[in-house]
Amino acid sequence: MAATEAGSVRSADWRGGFGRLWTAAVVSRLGDSLRTAAMPLLAASLTTQPLLIALVTACGYLPWLIFGLLGGAIADRVDQRRAMWMVDLLRGALVAAFAVAVGVGHASIALLIALAFALTTLQTLFDNAATALLPSMVPAQSLGSANARLLTGQQIAGAFLAAPLVPVLLAGGAALPYVADAVTYVLAAVLIASLRVSVPDRPPRAAGSTLRGDIAAGLRVLWGDRALRGLCTATTLCNVGMGALIATLVLHVTGWLDAGNAGYALAVTAYGAGSVTGGLLAGRLSERFGRIRGIVGAGAMQIGCLLTMGTVRELWALACGLAVFGFMGMVWNVNQVTLMQQRSPDSMLGRISSAFRTMTIAGAPLGAMLGGAAAGAWGLNTPALLAAGLFVCAVASLLPLLRSTRLGGSGAGTQVREEVG
Repeated sequence: MAATEAGSVRSADWRGGFGRLWTAAVVSRLGDSLRTAAMPLLAASLTTQPLLIALVTACGYLPWLIFGLLGGAIADRVDQRRAMWMVDLLRGALVAAFAVAVGVGHASIALLIALAFALTTLQTLFDNAATALLPSMVPAQSLGSANARLLTGQQIAGAFLAAPLVPVLLAGGAALPYVADAVTYVLAAVLIASLRVSVPDRPPRAAGSTLRGDIAAGLRVLWGDRALRGLCTATTLCNVGMGALIATLVLHVTGWLDAGNAGYALAVTAYGAGSVTGGLLAGRLSERFGRIRGIVGAGAMQIGCLLTMGTVRELWALACGLAVFGFMGMVWNVNQVTLMQQRSPDSMLGRISSAFRTMTIAGAPLGAMLGGAAAGAWGLNTPALLAAGLFVCAVASLLPLLRSTRLGGSGAGTQVREEVG
């Protein structure tokens, strides 16, 4: 695929396959955001039991812990483009069927939980296949730019386009957000199916190889690579902190700051705006400072933001802190994704990606429980301070990597991938 020179930076060309992949990713994120915003509201209308409502959210994490490694192993064995569009068609069919059930009044909390679990299970294959597919679509020098554009587009769709659309759709009926989600899945599937990708030849698989053996091999490579092991450990610690912060943010704003719902809306908007800006500038920052230095610097800045949020009892401090926090979080994410893609063997990228995701995603629900316990025991501002301590540990675990000249140099020359947050 072609790339455009911009000084010493090579940016991914919008023409051809990458433009279609970007559009598919953004459209799909828009539909996902519409559905995930509507699900809790529908769940609350179907049951008054908090545990059942919480299960709907939990199903966004649980399949990753159960099937994440398996999804990565399968992604390395199959045609990744075909797997992606087939998964999207299946997800579109499931959501469309659920929309019909909602429309005719046959929705139930059990059906909603089953849908959430099934969609996330399929996502384990889709996301790992997408991570493995991208390096075959753009030159190595353009990976950072491509990841930044993908993550920024998805953030815009999820944070700014979906939010105002949800109440409009719900005004037309409880089923409409799910209809819209099904349409976006089908559109994304069509775009992905139209891609023409030159996939590198994979080495022949050893006779008698099993999925369990493939998974074990991916784990060994992830653990054996010093940079990837350090990144995985650091990101897991950060996600524990993020889980603590996000789970209690509404209490922090409405309780500790007494800023009400308007204050919470401002906080969420500030975080989203910072994330989008960070995505737009992440490539330039990593080109100047290097990818590992960019990640360490971003983490250090986030520590300062968390300390400010946890000690300054003013809404403006929270909003500014979340804006910078979101900016630096996107810098971290773009560099992390790119490093993983560059350092992983092409034939094992799906497995390494799945191992990375499984471990780091596990940190979020753990952090949510810790954050709730800390807020109840020591005050509504303590989750932010707990997160700061975890980020300190994460950054400290990466400092030894800065002494490596190969990793500490230019981001474009490094031979080495929501979420923090």
